[in-house]
Formats: sequence, structure tokens, C-alpha cells
Amino acid sequence: MSQPSRSQTPVDERTARRVAEEARESEWRLPSFGRQLFLGDLRLDLVHPHPRPDDASRRRGEAFLARLTEFCATRVDPALIERESRIPDDVVNGLREMGALGMKIPEHYGGLGLSQLYYGRALMVVGSVSPALGALLSAHQSIGVPQPVKMFGTEEQKEHWLPRCAKQISAFLLTEPDVGSDPARLRASAVPDGDDYVLNGVKLWTTNGVVADLVVVMARVPKSDGHRGGISAFIVDMAAPGITVENRNAFMGLRGIENGVTRFHDVRVPKANLIGAEGAGLRIALTTLNTGRLSLPAICAASGKWAAKIAREWSKERVQWGRPVGEHEAVARKIAFIAATAYALEAVLDLSGQLADDERNDIRIEAALAKLWSSEMACRIADELVQLRGGRGFETAESLAARGERGVPAEQLLRDLRINRIFEGSTEIMHLLIAREAVDAHLSVAGDIIDPDASAGTKARAAVKAGGFYARWLPTLVTGAGQRPNAYAEFGALAKHLRYVERVSRKLARSIFYAAGRWQGRLEYKQGFLGRMVDIGAELFAMSAVCVRANADSSGLGPLSGSIVDGASEANVPGASAVLLADAFCRQARVRVEELFDGLWRNTDEMDVKLARAVLAGDFAWVEEGVLDPSIPGPWIAPAEPGPSEKASVHRRIG
Repeated sequence: MSQPSRSQTPVDERTARRVAEEARESEWRLPSFGRQLFLGDLRLDLVHPHPRPDDASRRRGEAFLARLTEFCATRVDPALIERESRIPDDVVNGLREMGALGMKIPEHYGGLGLSQLYYGRALMVVGSVSPALGALLSAHQSIGVPQPVKMFGTEEQKEHWLPRCAKQISAFLLTEPDVGSDPARLRASAVPDGDDYVLNGVKLWTTNGVVADLVVVMARVPKSDGHRGGISAFIVDMAAPGITVENRNAFMGLRGIENGVTRFHDVRVPKANLIGAEGAGLRIALTTLNTGRLSLPAICAASGKWAAKIAREWSKERVQWGRPVGEHEAVARKIAFIAATAYALEAVLDLSGQLADDERNDIRIEAALAKLWSSEMACRIADELVQLRGGRGFETAESLAARGERGVPAEQLLRDLRINRIFEGSTEIMHLLIAREAVDAHLSVAGDIIDPDASAGTKARAAVKAGGFYARWLPTLVTGAGQRPNAYAEFGALAKHLRYVERVSRKLARSIFYAAGRWQGRLEYKQGFLGRMVDIGAELFAMSAVCVRANADSSGLGPLSGSIVDGASEANVPGASAVLLADAFCRQARVRVEELFDGLWRNTDEMDVKLARAVLAGDFAWVEEGVLDPSIPGPWIAPAEPGPSEKASVHRRIG
């Protein structure tokens, strides 16, 4: 049943966009704080008072965090993982024994049944000692087999697979050598044959793929009689014949992750392993990512908290020009940024996690904003920490320790965090994804007006519908609570920042409306504008999360008030100091927001596009002269034709 060798079938832009559009959730059944924010409507009631876990979730979560913290502090050697580029088997087995592979799996199926809030907290603990270990656990549970089966599997599938997932490692296989964020080009095939599908194809960058026991694979089912076809999701046991892990990939950071290239050749997959319906694979993947993306903010929040600790301790110890370096303004600004942003990263993580647990809101935009904003800000923190440490920031932890100093892995933090701007949707793709959701209300009422394929009658009906929507909506953007001096008074010193968020959300909505009118169908190509628009919304979401969190913390009603984690207790509740930190963060965020607004209309985007086209045409190849290219020769994209593997498998099992 092997497929003949074939070249990549060309996919035009319209087809690619149609595939992506069909995969997204098109309905909004629940309210969304993020969606309303882009419409100029600050729905603070959706996030305030700060949601809190119920007592049962808290007890279960705190008990596990205590065991996990003890394990990571005594059994995990991060320097060993970095040095040997592998997580020791005994560490993985120890985590397996305590149930860490089943944190999000319900207790009924053999898991721990942790809430999203405490799952995020657990990833913070693990990620703080080793981001590679955090990546192993999150790739398994956030996007691997457990989450799609839990959300879309039949009861029979849950009973069969989830107990295995609580003990075995899994991975998610979508990307291919020539397929990244454009799934319309996906080549892996699953051809129906009796009671099976026959799977062929090559998958790239399969995190955990080298050690996975189970994987979820996205493959295209050809349309035929009795088969609707389309990209579909399959559970595959890595013990099945015909699977070869051809290479373990090495990266600049996260050196302990076991990420590989996986080839499937005539692999028979039972029909019972199909998750959902044929053709529903991309929708399953995107829906899974709505909460799955929250694993990355957890790692980012952990990194921010650790960076704040190192910045504080080092800047008090290091003396230059007669004073600790932290007292010099140039360094003090970095410390203030790191501390304030660390608090904000935690606030965004906990609020998003608790919203996911409550299931009262649609959090697709909030989760995407959390991933986007957290990954960008954590990288800034890491860069500032390296700069703050000077030459010691560039030196490795082992080198520092070898010459008798504290082995602070600041340079490793910078390397490890860099991938988060690419993992699970690059920053550029996240900008477009969020922008599409942000303008959904406009497209739903006026999309046919700019659709070149729409008939005259359809366009006329759309114009009437749009006229009614905008007649009701536009007046709401003129004035609001942000212009009333006493609005949000219950937030005390932070009220002014929420008034700012309310005013700016309306300004952002007006800007989106103006841009849609100005560029109409060409708006989707104005990626510079869309990116800045989304970044403004992300800052407003972070400001809202911080204000709500500080208000709860100052009154002892934060999401984890009363918890005992790593020596912290209710006696260490931040209280009034949280308000001071939140105020500092909001002031810093407001500066960034104003710069982004300025960039909406004053930029070099059009010139940059024209220049890039000339560069691609070779007009400026002379700029490249005078240097040598140290690249190892080879094709830009490795060939990945279906067929049997010519390499020995590097796949291995742990335990």
C-alpha cells in the first residue's frame, strides 16, 4: 500500500486560506474577554473578582505541588541534563511514579485530575529547574495524545488510551519538512484499507518523538466512496511496524528534549484509532491548542520569577563606582522591568488558567494572547538579565562554577526561552491568528462586501446587515467608563490604569474600523498593522490581568492565597506591595502601548515590503560580498518522499 514518489502538489494562496478558515472555530457560544477588548468593550465582569479554585482542586493541587517540588529539588540535576543533552531515565520514571505524566487526565482514567491552574503551577516548578523537563511534560499533556482524546475521543477511546497516557509518553505530529504553519500543504496520507488506514509520510520536529510510546498524527485521508476525506487525527502506537525515528534533532536551547524526524511507511492504524471524524484533524488540533498553549506561559512565568531573584541578589552584591550596581539608574531600570514583568507573567498565567477551569468563557483569544505576550516578554527578561550580569551573563554556569563562582545559567535561560517565540505558533502566525479572531465580528457582518466571489445580491444584503451593526456599535466607541474620574474606584491606586485600558480599547476598536474601511480586503496583507494591533490588545490584557490580580492579592483573595508552596505561606501574601508592583508594570506597559499606536500609522512597512522584494530578486546581492558562508552544504529543505526508511531507528523507550 505504499504511495508512489511524488513532488509536493502546489497549493495556491486561496486554497491555503480556505483550509485554515475551515479549521477554526467559527461560533462564539460563550463570552470572551479578549474578543470584547478588541471591540472596544472592557468586560471586566468576566475576570473580576479574580476567579479562584474550589477547595477540592486546591487540596489536590497543593498536595501534588509539595511532592513535585521536593522531587525536583532533590532528584533533578539541571547541569547534568544540560551537559549530557538528555533527561536521565530515572528522572522520567520518578515523575511517572508520582503521576506527573497524568496531571491533566481525570482520576477516573488513572490520572491526577489537576486543574489547569495547578497544571500551570506544576510546569512552573519543573520548568524552573529544567525547561527541557517542562517541555517533555507539556508536549505530552498539552498537545500530545491525552488532550485531544479527552476533548474529542469516544468513551471507548478514553477508557482505552487515557490510562496508558497516565503512564506513557506521547507526542504530537503535525509539522513536515515542507509544512509548517500552512497545513494545506500537508503530505502525510492515511489511505483506508479494510478495517485500517495505511499511514505514509514524514514528520519533523516531533518533541518527545524519540522516546514517545504513543503519538497523535495528522494525515490526509483521500476522498472516496464512504470517506469524506481531509486532514484527520490518528492515535498511533510507536510499537507498530513501519515506524522509524530517523534522527534526533539538536537545538541551541532545550538541549535535553528528545525531538526527532519520524517516518511512517505502510503503518497500519485501526479505524478505532481515528479521533473524531475524517477531515476534523485541524479543528481538533486548533481547539486542543486553545488551552494547550497555556503551557508556554507557565515556563515563561517560571523564568521571569527566577530572573527576578537573580537580578535582585546579584545587583546587591556587585559593587561598581562605590555603590551596588542596582543603585545605578541604568541597571535599576532593568531590575524594575524584570520584577514588574515577572509579576505580570504570573498574573496572566493564573488568570488564563483559572478561566479555562471555570469554563464560563471562550478563552481562545486569551490563551493565544497569553502565549504571544509571555513568550515575547520572557525573552526580553532573559536578554536584560544577561546584560545585567555582564560578562558573567555570557559565561556558562559550569564555567562559572569551575572558577569558584556561583553557577548562574543566565545564558542558558536566553537560549532555552528563544524557542517559545516559535513553538505552538510563531509570533508572526499568532499575530495573524489573533487578528483573524479580533476582526471576526466585522467579517461576520461585512465579509461578503469585500468577498470577490460574492454576488451583487449577496453584497447588497451584507451592506444592509453591516449598516445595522455599525449603527449600533460605533456610538459605543465615543465615550465610556474610562472617562469617568471615579470609575473602577474599588481598585484604588490601580483604577487609573483600568480607566486607561477602557479608553484605549475603544481607541483600538476605532483604529481597526478605520483600517478595515481604508484597506477593506487588503487588510489581511497589512501584517505590520495587524501585528501592532494585536500587541496593543496583548498589553491591555496583561494590564487587566495584573490589576485584577493585585486587587485580589492585596485583599488576601488571590487564586493561591493560603497555599503552601516551596516554603511560601499565607504570611507571605504580597498585600499592598502587589499594588506597587502592578502600578509599575502598568506604567511601563502604557509606554509600550503608546509606541505601538504611533507605529500603526507612522512606519516603514510599505517601503520594507518593496525593499524585501528587491532583495529577493537579487538586486542587493552585492551587500553579501566579502564574507564566507560557514553553512554545511545541503538542500534548504530535506526531501521527504514517502517510502521505506534507509536509516536505523533511534527510537527508544524509557521504563
